[in-house]
Amino acid sequence: MKKTLSLLLTAAMTFTLTACSGSSKPADETETDKTVLETIKERGYLIIGTEGNWSPWTYHDEKTNELTGFDVEVGKEIAKALGVEARFEESNWESLLAGVKSGRFDIICNGVGYDDERAKSYEFSEPYVFTRKVLIVGKDNDTIKTFEDLKGKTTANSPGSTYATLAEELGATVQSIDTFDETITLLTQGRIDATINSEVSYLDYMTQHPEAPIKIVAESEGEAVCYPVKKGETDLCKAVNDALANLRSSGKLAELSKQFFGGDITNK
Repeated sequence: MKKTLSLLLTAAMTFTLTACSGSSKPADETETDKTVLETIKERGYLIIGTEGNWSPWTYHDEKTNELTGFDVEVGKEIAKALGVEARFEESNWESLLAGVKSGRFDIICNGVGYDDERAKSYEFSEPYVFTRKVLIVGKDNDTIKTFEDLKGKTTANSPGSTYATLAEELGATVQSIDTFDETITLLTQGRIDATINSEVSYLDYMTQHPEAPIKIVAESEGEAVCYPVKKGETDLCKAVNDALANLRSSGKLAELSKQFFGGDITNK
């Protein structure tokens, strides 16, 4: 039976996004300095950071090798709303947030969960989907039933992810990996005890591998997922919010959610 972890992610559900208010230019900037949004429109394209290996969020189609996924398609729609082209740059998870901070990327489209600590360093859009963290174990595992049971156990996640952070906080030793498929391989081979991961990634994996000997034993409350941009670039953050609001009101956001996740997860 699934059990709900009631308190670990309360902040993610109740936060108030205040990042997109005020001037996007620091006080010491001159009037001739351009914002990121102005630069994007001038050059004609939006640089989007993404992993490209995390289905159904961002991945390559097996037949065409074309980059696709929920976040890829929403990213294209955001670029269209800005009147520019979408250009994707693939990188590992550890490099994505650093890439926004350094200016390598304009935005990250990669299922980034909001948390208060991250909000100190980045502007966050309004939430566009809400997901749950789930605890996944081998099908025959009867010893791990709750998140608290991870103390002293071994898990695997992308380094720096909220999943890895939570596992460490719960007392687990975390092995670093790059993809969900790698994680499940380690789990089914008995090289790790469990993994905390995205519910939608689990459901997508089970659609493709229905006989996989794994199961969910616990789940968290819903978590807000947002798009991060460079701190101080509130003009770009507002433009992204405007694009998301239009996608939501037109039904396009829900349509893409159903296409890639098998259901509408765009609301709490």
